[in-house]
Amino acid sequence: MKNILVTGGAGFIGSNFVKYILENYNYYIINLDALTYAGNLENLKDLEEDFRYTFVKGDIRDREMVRQLFSKYSIDTVVNFAAESHVDRSITDPEVFLTTNIIGTQTLLDVAKDHWKLKPGDKYNREFKTGFKFLQVSTDEVYGSLGKEGIFTEKTPLSPNSPYSASKASADMVVRAYHETFGLPVNITRCSNNYGPYQFPEKLIPLIINNSNHNKSLPVYGDGLQIRDWLHVKDHCRGIDSVLHKGAIGEVYNIGGNNEKANIEIVKLILENLHKPETLITFVEDRPGHDRRYAIDNTKITTQLGWCPSYTFEQGIGETIQWYLDNEEWLAKVTSGEYLNYYSKMY
Repeated sequence: MKNILVTGGAGFIGSNFVKYILENYNYYIINLDALTYAGNLENLKDLEEDFRYTFVKGDIRDREMVRQLFSKYSIDTVVNFAAESHVDRSITDPEVFLTTNIIGTQTLLDVAKDHWKLKPGDKYNREFKTGFKFLQVSTDEVYGSLGKEGIFTEKTPLSPNSPYSASKASADMVVRAYHETFGLPVNITRCSNNYGPYQFPEKLIPLIINNSNHNKSLPVYGDGLQIRDWLHVKDHCRGIDSVLHKGAIGEVYNIGGNNEKANIEIVKLILENLHKPETLITFVEDRPGHDRRYAIDNTKITTQLGWCPSYTFEQGIGETIQWYLDNEEWLAKVTSGEYLNYYSKMY
């Protein structure tokens, strides 16, 4: 049985991944999460009685606490979702992004290296130790922005344009360095924009669904023609699973949904589904450093590991809209100050 440390497992993608793994494998999961604003235990309430699941409240920058977890649970696998991830917040408060996303990742790498008894030169002295893996979950934003043509491949130079994406690119480079220097068995995945259940409602799709449902103004940056490639979170979890079990050590894998959509197109699609007027749309001043277009080439993971997205965007967005309509109680809880205060006192 694998003992997997999932960091940031109470967040949007992390919580979906925890559920996916426990549904498909007999593994033991230790979920380490600091429970900041976007980490919600409501996402995993149905797992509280599962003996294979343990939640620990803590910060990945806390070296001694991380070391104790590795020792207590004999961690052999790390899947690192833990990150400050909202671009707007990174512009107003960059420091927490840099310390969490870079120093936090380095702390995890250091403890893994020591616990797995790796040392400088191990990559060149022997084969990688089997049974261990550190998987860094990253983002296509590390590649920067595309023009009207082109697509991000794993060989595209990193060119981040926001404090958030710069912190993620830096973390990726630290992961690579620990692989090259110490022989740490690593993979890096870079995904396109995720959507689906349990996403914190400051992000585009849940924000538009929630505001539309309550006839509130829909803020759209600039002209709304920024293009993103959209990936259903369950397809992302399947992609991470493929890399975790079949990915070649040291390799980077792009996970993309082949669904390029302009932001304004998504807003109008949601309005159409909810039978709401486009007069709710309000164009607001664009944010600094707003990348114009992302597009992911997923050829490597599809040809080498056999993964491919199963959701069409039309199917996925329909299910997502319905999920938020059916879970307004969850939405109210995760956005309430009472919820955040409650869990900060519990753990």
